[in-house]
Amino acid sequence: MRPAKVQKVCTSNLSEEQKQRLYVLMGYAELTLLYKASVHGYDASAFHQRCDRQGPTLLVAYNNSGYVFGGYTSVDYTQSGQNVIDEEAFLFGFKDKTFVSIKVNRGHHARLDDSGVPNFDHLYFCYNNQPRVHNQGGQAFTYNSATFFGNDTILRDLEVYKVEENKFDVFFRRRDELVGLIKNYEPLESSVNRVQILMIGPVGAGKSSFFNSINSIFTGHVTNKAMAGSSGTSLTTQFRTYPVKDGRQGKPLPFVLCDTMGLEEQSGAGLDIEDINCILQGLIPDRYKFNPVAPFEHDEQKASRSTSLEQKIHCVVYLIDATKISLMSVKLEEKLAAIRKKLNSLGVPQIVLMTKVDEACPLVEEDLQKVYVSSYIKTKVQEVSSRLGVPVSCVLPVKNYSQELELDLSCDVLLLTALQQMLRFADDYFDDISPLQGNS
Repeated sequence: MRPAKVQKVCTSNLSEEQKQRLYVLMGYAELTLLYKASVHGYDASAFHQRCDRQGPTLLVAYNNSGYVFGGYTSVDYTQSGQNVIDEEAFLFGFKDKTFVSIKVNRGHHARLDDSGVPNFDHLYFCYNNQPRVHNQGGQAFTYNSATFFGNDTILRDLEVYKVEENKFDVFFRRRDELVGLIKNYEPLESSVNRVQILMIGPVGAGKSSFFNSINSIFTGHVTNKAMAGSSGTSLTTQFRTYPVKDGRQGKPLPFVLCDTMGLEEQSGAGLDIEDINCILQGLIPDRYKFNPVAPFEHDEQKASRSTSLEQKIHCVVYLIDATKISLMSVKLEEKLAAIRKKLNSLGVPQIVLMTKVDEACPLVEEDLQKVYVSSYIKTKVQEVSSRLGVPVSCVLPVKNYSQELELDLSCDVLLLTALQQMLRFADDYFDDISPLQGNS
């Protein structure tokens, strides 16, 4: 009886420390091992079978002298027979604690994309389909072979990895990009320094929590400046205008979030529609205490003098709890419809934030980044769109900070994306009224 054939295991030889050094050059990436010569063979055909059309790749060679060296290319292997220009290509080498990296020289081809063995310029790996490296001295990379791989041309192994962008790296860069765009935003209307954004929604939908969440992002840690909670009646009893600073001692950012009393279905409770009209016109002062029984009484003489555009509301945001959309009463729906009708007559842009998406969907609770692929969240977005009469593109899923003690990258990106869209809508509003301003 023949002994069972031992299956070779395809595992990476790269150490974690070596990966971290390479990430600095490539950006934080996910490495997937495609090809391992000691398992798949040193033939060019075996290499191409597993590595062609895989996008950016990292080749890592190991010799018997302890050198770990290779190269990165951002261009697919396709056996095109063409010389490849790749400005992102580089060579690298490790020996004990020493690390070298060599960028491709400008104006030179990084490699030849043919059906033969992998190469970087005139440096060939698996030369003649053997565990060897062969250097013919090209001009694309400037290096000393003695320093690079100790002049030891015999390979112990060779690996090729698929290089994929790390989703956290993508989110880090997206978050930083959004923060930069918001910090540097200037309203389209020159007479307005800061966009006034009014938050409206049922009790407990997360208006105050949204401000706290945005404030937390720009402060750098979770804050709770506005009173927020899950009471059956509105915790917000005053009209509040909340500026947000770039850090605790930083300058005010170019927007103000205006918080109101929560909407309630019964008359004589919650925010009054007449109060909303006064807020839109910029007539209600900060810290005005709402009276659900009697709407705000403004000074007729002052009201007759039109308030400046700076004082008015430039964008309205409805906050709707994703877990309670189906439970929304007809009376509350009618109240929201009346508010929308008034806003539409004034031309004020409106966005809906669908909050608590993590509580509504177990998939999203497990991984917030799956909010855009969750079929359940998509159906909820469509339901909000239908019930409130707004386009699907104007319904944005978010998660406010509530119980968290530390900031979360995925949460920040959703919140900042929503805020950026509000600023864009405000600019659309300024653009729409600018001809009217010019004729007034």
